[in-house]
Amino acid sequence: MRPETAVVEIQQHRVHTEFHANREARQTIILVNGSLATTASFAQTVKYLQPHFNVVCYDQPYAGQSKVHNDCREFITKEYEAQLLLGLIEHYRADVVMSFSWGGVATLLALAERPARIQKAVINSFSPLLNASMLDYLHRGLDYLSACDRTNVGNLVNDTIGQYLPQLFKRYNFRHVSGLDEHEYQQMHFHICQVLKLSADSYMEKFAAIDIPLLFMNGELDIYTTPAEAKLFQQLIRDCEFRTIRNAGHFIDVEHKKAWQETQDALLTFLQPQRHPVLANPYLPASQGVPIAAMVG
Repeated sequence: MRPETAVVEIQQHRVHTEFHANREARQTIILVNGSLATTASFAQTVKYLQPHFNVVCYDQPYAGQSKVHNDCREFITKEYEAQLLLGLIEHYRADVVMSFSWGGVATLLALAERPARIQKAVINSFSPLLNASMLDYLHRGLDYLSACDRTNVGNLVNDTIGQYLPQLFKRYNFRHVSGLDEHEYQQMHFHICQVLKLSADSYMEKFAAIDIPLLFMNGELDIYTTPAEAKLFQQLIRDCEFRTIRNAGHFIDVEHKKAWQETQDALLTFLQPQRHPVLANPYLPASQGVPIAAMVG
């Protein structure tokens, strides 16, 4: 079934949203994608969430189907993205939030505001540490983005955080990343510069204000946001759990069927919604792939 689409006015922007309805669901989950990704990046994720939840996806104002509705000349900070998320949580009366990769920054900043509606949150492929592999990736990305070097931006994503993606997904990913508008590269450049200052800012202290249960999920093979480094969050956040998805890299639930199933099982066990039978053999064959997330995930 096609989702219900809408353009929602939040703050000073108009945001394209997709609502995947489940009339029997008691909860609504909102998904926060990674940098330069669009709602399409959650196609596999929606498949295991919709039998249990109403699911909301959205494009940032500068990306996907939102950008035609906005003036994209001004850069958007992660703090502003957090305010957009809080507005969408209220608009859709969401109960749960789940993020992927650098979407975790805005999500954790939003949760630090203690939104009353949110009961639990899941943070995928994110850690509080910029390790050597991630720093190398980010600095190379800065060079390619500033030069608007589309080919190298696309190759960088696939050769690093996307190294374990199926080949067809890599082709979709390259086509998506190398075909973005110049303002999207500039926005990504701005975000990387902001991310590189994380250790000097007060973000980590803000995260300590989060007072709901969190689940952090990371791929066993992910050298950019490792499971061990994700566990550093337990020094900041009172109520958190951790799951390692076996034989998976950064894009944990789209790399292979077993990772998809393990991610689904861990998430639903944590959220404990009204359970329905787990889908049997639901993973899309490679011939039915869709575009995956973009730069920095």
